[in-house]
Amino acid sequence: MSTEHPLGTLACQPLTAQAFSPYGEVLNLFAPAHQTINQGTSGRLDLPAGLDLADDQGQAVLAVFHALAQNPEGPCHMLERHQHGSQTFVPLTGARCRLLVALGQDPPDLRTLVCFEVTGQQGFTLHKGTWHHPLMALDDGAFLVIERRGLSVDCEIHSLPLSVRLSPL
Repeated sequence: MSTEHPLGTLACQPLTAQAFSPYGEVLNLFAPAHQTINQGTSGRLDLPAGLDLADDQGQAVLAVFHALAQNPEGPCHMLERHQHGSQTFVPLTGARCRLLVALGQDPPDLRTLVCFEVTGQQGFTLHKGTWHHPLMALDDGAFLVIERRGLSVDCEIHSLPLSVRLSPL
């Protein structure tokens, strides 16, 4: 992680499965199909199935987030996490986004803070408990979100001690 204080400028890196593995799973939406189906008219690509949604009597919910493009450099003032369920984001319209994540219990371990550049051909699943900034779309667009709905609200917010700026595109 490369940060400069007092504003905390963080370099962003491409989203790869290896670099993102502590935080979640990368979904390569345009990888070759694993299987031909529907009498040869379709190809089926099974994506990683790291969904974890059952805690606290949770169930899977599908939502569409209509995101507006944001300043790619931030600043970012907070992180959130979901202790009872994973979250999956899949761009429906090819919109790119930036993904700011960190590990840790309470508070997040800012030494693990990293920013990923997500292409419009990638989706991602955040592991349950991963600290992350809310969706930072780089393009106006829609994202399919698979998340948990349960008996209790599952969104914990942490204010960052310093604003974090992200490297320019």
